Amino acid sequence: MTLALASLVAGLATTPYAAFHFHRVTPYGVVANLAAMPVVSAVVMPAGLLGLLAMPFGLDGVFWRIMGAGIDWMIVVTQWVAAFPGAIGRMAAFGIGPLIASSAGIILLGLLRSPLRWLGAVALAFAVIWALAVPQPDVLVSADGRNVGVPGKDGRLHLMRTAKDAFLVKEWLAADADPRLTADISLADGVSCDEAGCVAQTADGGFVTLALRSEALIDDCERAALVVSARQAPPGCRAPVIDQDRLRRQGAITLRRSRDGFAVDAARPKGVDRPWSPAVPGDSEAESNIARPVDATPAEADQQAEE
Repeated sequence: MTLALASLVAGLATTPYAAFHFHRVTPYGVVANLAAMPVVSAVVMPAGLLGLLAMPFGLDGVFWRIMGAGIDWMIVVTQWVAAFPGAIGRMAAFGIGPLIASSAGIILLGLLRSPLRWLGAVALAFAVIWALAVPQPDVLVSADGRNVGVPGKDGRLHLMRTAKDAFLVKEWLAADADPRLTADISLADGVSCDEAGCVAQTADGGFVTLALRSEALIDDCERAALVVSARQAPPGCRAPVIDQDRLRRQGAITLRRSRDGFAVDAARPKGVDRPWSPAVPGDSEAESNIARPVDATPAEADQQAEE
């Protein structure tokens, strides 16, 4: 009973961090721990310690074999539990806010002895609701501009890509709670590509383009809701643009629809100075939105009135 309770508490305490970093939860972790931990405590760890002590005398082989048998048992347990229905729960990315709220809840539950400790349960419930309510990005752009992810009307991610990056796509799918593999052909559904570039439709009906050639940029600037290109966009582009300069400054980018265009969440936010990613000198203003350029050309009726 003590082992089950300790395993349950430890599993619940680490669940928010596993969901945040790996986008998954394991509801049967207690079962796996109950089956594996006695062998770990009674066989694996003692055999490992005795193996280290016997190593200088050349008598360690038998202990490593005993330890290996215990590890084999652990593998059998993990495979058995992994085969349970719903053994892996997927969780979409939810940001740092819910993680902080859940951490505060765990601290309150663990440290306080008065009835105020139940405020921790309230904080945890609030964190869960907050995490589930976080809106997912409308567009994902890789740091090199060669991979663009667009959630379609079916709610699933569709990819425009001119370079294969399995690790990147795997992380995008995990962050979207999508169980598909990186080689799944359905990732290209709804995406049209030619030598000049690619186009995909967003959930709200707009078009996002990945321009590969300069002539494609000119055409996309007139019609697209968002243009992504590793090239330099023309100065008169009428559409919001993620181009070479922005990608070089800010790296990978996620975008969410806003009233005036797109809200930007970049790997290297403009003006943010980090030890591992120093801010560019003189780059102090926030660049958190991409708005559609305003057309300053007078209306035709106004032009006629002036004449």
